[in-house]
Amino acid sequence: MKKLLTCFVVVLFAGIVKGQSFYDTNTIQTIEITFSQTNWDAILDAAEASDVYTQAQSVSINGTVFPNVGVKYKGNSSYNPNNVKNPFHIELDAYVNQDYQGYTDIKLNNVFSDPSFVRETVAYDILRQYMHAPKANYAKVYVNGTFIGLYTNVESISKKFVDAHFGSNGNAFFDCSPPAGAGPGSSNYPSLEYLGTSSASYTAAYDMKSLDGWNDLINLCNVLNNNTASIETVLDVDRVLWMLAFDNVMVNLDSYIGKFKQNYYLYKDDNGRFNPIVWDLNMSFGTFSDTGSGNLTTTAAKRQMSHTLHSADAAWPLVSKLLAIPTYKRKYLAHYKTILAENISNNSYYTKAQSFQSLIASDVAADVNKFFTTAQFTANLTTDVASGMQTAPGLSSLMNGRNTYLVAQSDFTATQPSIAAITAVPAAPALNSTFTMRATVTNATASSVYIGYRFNALQPFTKVTMYDDGAHNDGAAGDNVYGTQLTLAAISMQYYLYAENATIGKFAPERAEHEYYTLLGDYPAVTSGQVVINELMAQNNSTITDEVGEFEDWVELYNNMSYPVDLSGFYLSDNTTNLTKWQFPVGTIIPANGYLIVWADDEAIDGILHAAWKLSATGESVTLANPAQVVIDQVVFNAQTVDMGYARVPNGTGNFVIQAPTYNANNSPLATAEFGNQTPTMQIVPNPTHGSATVVLNQINENTKIEVYNMLGQLVQETNAQLETVLNFDSRVSGTYLVKYGALTQKIIVIN
Repeated sequence: MKKLLTCFVVVLFAGIVKGQSFYDTNTIQTIEITFSQTNWDAILDAAEASDVYTQAQSVSINGTVFPNVGVKYKGNSSYNPNNVKNPFHIELDAYVNQDYQGYTDIKLNNVFSDPSFVRETVAYDILRQYMHAPKANYAKVYVNGTFIGLYTNVESISKKFVDAHFGSNGNAFFDCSPPAGAGPGSSNYPSLEYLGTSSASYTAAYDMKSLDGWNDLINLCNVLNNNTASIETVLDVDRVLWMLAFDNVMVNLDSYIGKFKQNYYLYKDDNGRFNPIVWDLNMSFGTFSDTGSGNLTTTAAKRQMSHTLHSADAAWPLVSKLLAIPTYKRKYLAHYKTILAENISNNSYYTKAQSFQSLIASDVAADVNKFFTTAQFTANLTTDVASGMQTAPGLSSLMNGRNTYLVAQSDFTATQPSIAAITAVPAAPALNSTFTMRATVTNATASSVYIGYRFNALQPFTKVTMYDDGAHNDGAAGDNVYGTQLTLAAISMQYYLYAENATIGKFAPERAEHEYYTLLGDYPAVTSGQVVINELMAQNNSTITDEVGEFEDWVELYNNMSYPVDLSGFYLSDNTTNLTKWQFPVGTIIPANGYLIVWADDEAIDGILHAAWKLSATGESVTLANPAQVVIDQVVFNAQTVDMGYARVPNGTGNFVIQAPTYNANNSPLATAEFGNQTPTMQIVPNPTHGSATVVLNQINENTKIEVYNMLGQLVQETNAQLETVLNFDSRVSGTYLVKYGALTQKIIVIN
């Protein structure tokens, strides 16, 4: 039996995009845009107001050429028709289905307000430690052979982004920046104030990116402003607290905490909670000065900006409503102190800034279209530089003084609780057994200590109080050892601890909930034949799509055992000499006598189970190996047929044959005799659906049910089959589902 307690920190979806070099912070990308027209700049200027793409003849990314690409200028204050160097939005698949390392949207910012050239890259690098945020690096951009300049290359917050981080992309999705742009004369700000039930009151402040969602946004505003006790049902409060703390530490006022209350996205996950995603950090480190309740005109004033800015301002309800709740304020202070200690007090931010400047120095010098001199570029690490109507503070001048001010505040001089000796008893609980979690906690209010846990990375954490009363397997009452009993409902459990006192809270690990500990239960070691490669498809042109609607190659695993198997740390590879090409994330469970699909598309951005390689239609191999690189199963295949599966028959044990695919299902198809001589067919109408849908079959087998799966492979609905079977999706969250009947599979899109 395998017994493991892993007391290491795991970042949520860490490694999703490993192997992707397009946003590697140690390399500078080269992007070459070619237009057939010599007056391309005038064409882009003319199209900017209507926000439409101009077709480029080609775009080359690090030598890879893509024909027929959509290109447009973007930006609000960063765009100016008189500039040679304007920000670009490149859409690789605007006309042709193509991508670069899985990316189709490319956002290139022109660094118009940052003499140092490092504000965005350093700020995003810090932010990604605490919440889902875009990646960012640099790109040299050429148009028709002319060097336009050095740009920041920032990952787009797109449907692919939210799908990779939140497991879906069809729910309510908003860019919380005014569609017409924010400015001194505007008053439509995405403040999350409640403005009534009409969507017309919100459309000027929020840019909806989903098919619908206004009612969801209005409900969020209503709950935030009028029913804060229910806020956690509609908002990921922990991510919001991280965002607010980050913006304040970094004096990032072109954000929710500034005058315009903008530059963040909201995506509603499948749990019904909106999640904030920070965007547009080019004016972080104090370049923007207007708080909305005062203008911080000097660097000295920015150093001493209050760490609870707007806590009493009703016009900023995300701050005032949340920080009015004592435990949220204490969590906010804990997050704030973590950001400060890990990045500012230790000068880590400055080391990163120096590293980036060293990397880009020669390209900045060669950029004749930049908005500042090369001397100002070097000086702005330490010295203030005028930036249009604003001043870009020297990074160290601002942040060193800010750190001195902040660490002296009573909220941060107060002693935090201490959380230590976190232990599971037994160390590796059996599946579905009851076990105890213990920890030694000091300097905390007794009733405040809790454990947050979950069994799926896409779920919210369930919070359970821990006690020091001698009645919860915690030892003697009052000995500072806290305990509680839980049931291990899956092989892998993700968890963190929290405690607070009258002033400030403490998380363990400190970056929770974004990071967490993982407990692995007691489970049998996997041997050959127990989990097998069951089916693969190497030429998927039109059969089944992945989470983002793309026809990609896939590999199906099957668990021959009557108990779940944990594949954490296992490897799947298409190279017999390199078995470690792709590793299963921690917490990957294949259910008893169940299936698991891995998409072989080299597009890790699309989801957590997307391998870093593709299958070859001309033939190769697929190998499943355990963490010690011992081969558990291997299949070698020859040239494959378009839209046909290569599957074990009988299911899980037999030899491989080419047959009609049975994605995520038994490979032994329904016998023809059971249906007479007629090939079984299935239709679903309407599709997409806003409620119910009818499954129409031409034949039925009395022993076969209609099953509905979500895109995590979880069975969510099951019913006896009829020739016309009505499925009710009223209670389902919006998204894509798979409807299966025997060997037949179809996708349905639900919009609720």
